[in-house]
Amino acid sequence: MPKRVHSGWQPSEEDLQRFRHSQRLAYRCARTIAAGLQPGITEREVARRMRAFLDDAGAEDCLHEPFAWFGDRTAFRGLIAVSQLRGFNPAFFPGNRRLEEGMPFILDCAPTVHGYTADIGYSGVLGENRLLERMMDDLRDHRVLILDRVRRRETLAEISRAVDRLCARQGYEPRHKAYPFEVLAHRVEKLSDDGRDKTAHPSLARFGLRNVAELARDALRGRKEGWSPLWNSSARSEHAPTPGLWAVEPHLGCRGVGAKFEELLVVTEDDAYWLDDDVPHVRRWSERGLWPVTTTRAAA
Repeated sequence: MPKRVHSGWQPSEEDLQRFRHSQRLAYRCARTIAAGLQPGITEREVARRMRAFLDDAGAEDCLHEPFAWFGDRTAFRGLIAVSQLRGFNPAFFPGNRRLEEGMPFILDCAPTVHGYTADIGYSGVLGENRLLERMMDDLRDHRVLILDRVRRRETLAEISRAVDRLCARQGYEPRHKAYPFEVLAHRVEKLSDDGRDKTAHPSLARFGLRNVAELARDALRGRKEGWSPLWNSSARSEHAPTPGLWAVEPHLGCRGVGAKFEELLVVTEDDAYWLDDDVPHVRRWSERGLWPVTTTRAAA
């Protein structure tokens, strides 16, 4: 049994309800914008629409500005992990790629509402793509595996490696390895609600400074206490799951097609559960007869 570690702040039931509100807003944004996609639209235009939606809905800050990736960019072809590059790869940001019929897309946003941040990923296709449909079905096994392994209190590094092995068995590449620091997940903390609008909260390279600063504080505190706010396969994640909220994002890649989900996982001292089962990928699995069980507590 790995040594337990403590992270300090623990969310209350009211906190969880507010995080759930932010996550549902983020998914509502992704689904609304996705429903209006047409051939020829660029990634940058979609990202602008997502930001406008979130601004209008009351988001005053973000962990990162909205991302949109089309086609083989959903599999992060040509993108190098930040831990290897020692800096952010500009190709990671929304560009001028235009959407075409049959092309997969991923929308990703991380709004902060009254100090509560969510970070979500939404996969889809304009028209039909059989490979993407299969990949989105197979993501179900990752959601089950991650929760099961966290409840068994395996180390975060062991769980990350188990996800990679599952990818290999399914015939996919673990494209979350292309994320900053090769993370499968990262912590999300409650911020102070200062009542200011988004124009008062600066960002740098599309990342909100308040949220990034909180992650940096977690990293410093975790280094002293033996845990990390960045969940990957490295030695820094060789510890038991740290209580708190984690934005988990397994990302599959195959033949130029990428698919992912991202949602909040709640870890307690002796249990774990997904913050919400009312998310698009779970509803999709339910409609297809692939999701007969519920893995969260009753919603507040």
